[in-house]
This record gives sequence, C-alpha cells and structure tokens, in this order.
Amino acid sequence: QVQLLESGGELVQAGGSLRLSCTASGHASRSSTMAWFRQAPGKEREFVALMWRDTGRPTYGDFVKGRFTISRDYGKNTVYLQMNGLQAEDTATYYCALDNNIILSSRRDPDQYDYWGQGTQVTVSS
Repeated sequence: QVQLLESGGELVQAGGSLRLSCTASGHASRSSTMAWFRQAPGKEREFVALMWRDTGRPTYGDFVKGRFTISRDYGKNTVYLQMNGLQAEDTATYYCALDNNIILSSRRDPDQYDYWGQGTQVTVSS
C-alpha cells in the first residue's frame, strides 16, 4: 500500500506562484511514477505533470506551456509542482498520484494510477 499526502494549495492572485508538495509513504520507490492531476468543478480530471519512474523524465500537460515545473526528491519520496504565472483557469483541486506498474503510453490517463492523495485546493483570483 501507498499513502500520498499533498500540501501547498491556497488562494493566490492571478500571476502569482505556488509550490505543491506530495510525500509518499509505503510501497513507493525510485521505480514509482509520480504525477499531478487536477480537477475543476464539473470537469474531468486533467493530467498536469509527471516524473517517469527510474529516469525521472518529466512530462507536462499541453496547457502548462512552461509555467509549471515538476521535481522530485528521491530521498524524501516527495514530488513537487512549482506553478508560476497562475491564471484563474488553473483553479482546481490538485491531486498527487503514484503507480508502480504504469506503461509509458498510458502515463497521462488517470485511470491507470493505483494510488491517490486527498487533494489540495488551488484557487486563483483574477
């Protein structure tokens, strides 16, 4: 089993920045793929970013356009999401996800992740 604990979400003005954190405990290792998704009210869960297992290669959602950076501290089993240039449309609940067996072609699909955090709310005021 894996437990994921997110933090860092809050109310911020448009153009501001936030850093989200997600710490994994349990069966999590360098071979785990860790990702961020988000979900706004009335919308489907959307892929934001991930760090691929072992290599740590990042992948970003198309909407990110260089504004967000994902990073990982393997010693702390923690993944971070630095978000700059936040816009009102970034308002959502942000979820951390982890999977130990995901395949490359499915890495953006939330249904492929076995473990999820409880979410952290990001609200951007315009």
